[in-house]
Amino acid sequence: MTVHVSLKDPVLADPIVVRDEQLRDIAARETLLDAAFGADRSEKTSERLREGRLPADRLALVATAGKHLVGTVRLWNVTLGPDRPALLLGPLAVDGAIRSSGIGGLLMREAIGRARDEGHRAIILVGDEPYYRRFGFAAARMERLWMPGPVERSRFLGLDLVPGALDGARGLVSPTGRDVPRLQDLDLAEAWRRAA
Repeated sequence: MTVHVSLKDPVLADPIVVRDEQLRDIAARETLLDAAFGADRSEKTSERLREGRLPADRLALVATAGKHLVGTVRLWNVTLGPDRPALLLGPLAVDGAIRSSGIGGLLMREAIGRARDEGHRAIILVGDEPYYRRFGFAAARMERLWMPGPVERSRFLGLDLVPGALDGARGLVSPTGRDVPRLQDLDLAEAWRRAA
């Protein structure tokens, strides 16, 4: 599914298109993420849940303006303790030159809507509560969950896609998604990152 939106921003000459991420987007996505989060972004706790994994099916999105990739968001399959599947959202990034133009919100709404349509029950993330609150994320009911590394509790947020999905959630958040394919002992994700 592709979403076409025309945002009123003087910097944007082209309409924004939200679409599924494609292989050709990798280099631009990595450059955008480095600019948004810095070179040490791979050290974050959420990265432990993404390492060596593919994003959830149909839940890796990009925003483009003409030929330029201007935003990205991905969701990842995880479990919230035993037998409680969910999604981890992140990273969400928008080109710094147009960060206030609504692209982040557009990507969030599309990602949440697709996750709900795909039958997922809950989404978690680590991020700024004042920003993510507008999409329904809150720290409530996250206190009995923990990440595979340090995280500020006030930034550990969840969203029910199905009412009550986070009720009683407890335990370690663990990755459950598909592994990145390997080609003769070469991790394709790492090869793509190096090529970028």
